[in-house]
Amino acid sequence: MKVFLFLKAYRIPMAIAWFLMLVELTVELLHPLFMARIIDEGILKGDLDSVLFWGGIMVGMSFIAFFSGITNSFFAAHVSQGFGYDVRSRLFNKIQTFSFANLNKIPTSSLITRMTNDVTQIQNTVFMSLRIMLRAPLLVIGATVMALFVNVHLALMLILVIPFLWIFLIIIFKKGWGKFKTVQQKLDSVNEVIRENLTGIRLIRVFLRKNFEIDRFKQSNQKLKNNTTKALRLMEVTLPILLFVMNLSIIFVLWFGSIEVNSGGAKVGEVVAIINYATRITSVFSIFSFIILNFSRAKASSHRIIEVLETDVDLQDSEDAQNSLRIQKGEIEFKNVSFTYPNHDEHILKDVNFKLNQGETMAIMGATGSGKSSLFQLIPRLYDTSIGDLLIDDVNVKSYKMKNLRDDIGYVPQEALLFTGTIKENIAWGKEKATSEEIIQAAKDAQIHRTISELPNGYDTKIGQRGINLSGGQKQRISIARALVRKPKILLLDDCTSALDLQTEAKLLKCLKNYSCTTILITQKISTAIESNSILLLDNGKIIGQGDHNRLLNSSILYQKIFQSQFGKETVNHEKAYE
Repeated sequence: MKVFLFLKAYRIPMAIAWFLMLVELTVELLHPLFMARIIDEGILKGDLDSVLFWGGIMVGMSFIAFFSGITNSFFAAHVSQGFGYDVRSRLFNKIQTFSFANLNKIPTSSLITRMTNDVTQIQNTVFMSLRIMLRAPLLVIGATVMALFVNVHLALMLILVIPFLWIFLIIIFKKGWGKFKTVQQKLDSVNEVIRENLTGIRLIRVFLRKNFEIDRFKQSNQKLKNNTTKALRLMEVTLPILLFVMNLSIIFVLWFGSIEVNSGGAKVGEVVAIINYATRITSVFSIFSFIILNFSRAKASSHRIIEVLETDVDLQDSEDAQNSLRIQKGEIEFKNVSFTYPNHDEHILKDVNFKLNQGETMAIMGATGSGKSSLFQLIPRLYDTSIGDLLIDDVNVKSYKMKNLRDDIGYVPQEALLFTGTIKENIAWGKEKATSEEIIQAAKDAQIHRTISELPNGYDTKIGQRGINLSGGQKQRISIARALVRKPKILLLDDCTSALDLQTEAKLLKCLKNYSCTTILITQKISTAIESNSILLLDNGKIIGQGDHNRLLNSSILYQKIFQSQFGKETVNHEKAYE
């Protein structure tokens, strides 16, 4: 399994752990031999010195095995925890490189499960492999070899039985892997329901959908329970079968051994030693179901982790991207741009053409699903155009390094997303080394400084998860401050002033002019669009109107309807007459 390649960095502690495990195993395999000597040379012959001698060796070696086991556990824990840390880190770093298309293929709930539960499954398996997993099969092999060394005839029964048990275990393992792969998928579904419910708990309360959501969770949870039960039943059935076969073989060894002892073909100590080896093999086989259970789950989990690590990121820097290239002016031009989401056939944007000069502001208006947000996502290369070219400063956007491109763009999404931490940390999230003065100035321009100053802890006020302790307008303005603190060349505002009153929004738009950045904003408010240099009307992915407020009011029926819905029919006629 490829995921275990992460263990290369721990070769030395793994080697030490395995060496200590072999010391334990050697002691365990030698004990029956010493016991045979005690019986044959000491007890049966009445030689107390021989009993004390071999007994002393057994006690001394037991202490060696004891300290080897403790030290082995220390190294096994070190390797397994370090391995888990490395895999989680690699997964997290890989996911950070994912494009939106990649994130659409693997749900968020599944990614969380893979980074937590799946990694833990493999981590536990690594610990077990260093502690008991490898020791178990070696003990079976070693005990069989030692039994042959003691007495070939008595050990014959073990040689006949053990290969069939190995085949049985391999079959169970293959079936178990498939079942536990399904279990992990069902766990994804449960996590998805939990995540949706915790995120939308307020909406659930308002619409009185508690019982519906409880039933939905029960269905998902029941599927997880049923599949887990089936997988565990398969694993549990192995133990009784293994014990039955091994105990049966011990009975035959005892029966045949008594005959050999009476005929002089074997010593009592040899029979005891072989029974001891058979008993140890039986005890090892009894934990094989537990080992197979963990290894089956680990194999299923490793495939899910590798699927993430080997996912091809479809959005990367172009080969001709220049390290030194940065946005200087912020001019934006769409040339015959069409866009289709990956694995979809329908164009979201169709033959879009427009140019926005340095420092100008453009408002984009249109119905829900007209392609406004999709157009926004093309500019910082969250997606690439399907057809046509997107130019910034007369340079194709693909010629920029994505880091440089996004460093010079301020983006405020439609949903104001804040992180757990202080208000200061959330604003500074937009610029890693932002000074206190820059943070305060960005907050002032975003019209949130006074509100922050009135809080008991000011900028050090803790924000709950997703900004739960702030209003919608406050979250939007902090998100805007986060974009402004980086002093972008291009500012993208995706309908992020919807919760602001007209007066606050007007002050915000006035302050934005001080940044001299090229601004594109999505809005549904005529009062916001009217302040822009130009307005773009989108409908079903096509541009159906372009120009300033006065031009569209006279030429676009759709714009007239929007204006009328917000200001009234008389105002439309008055505006036309005034023009």
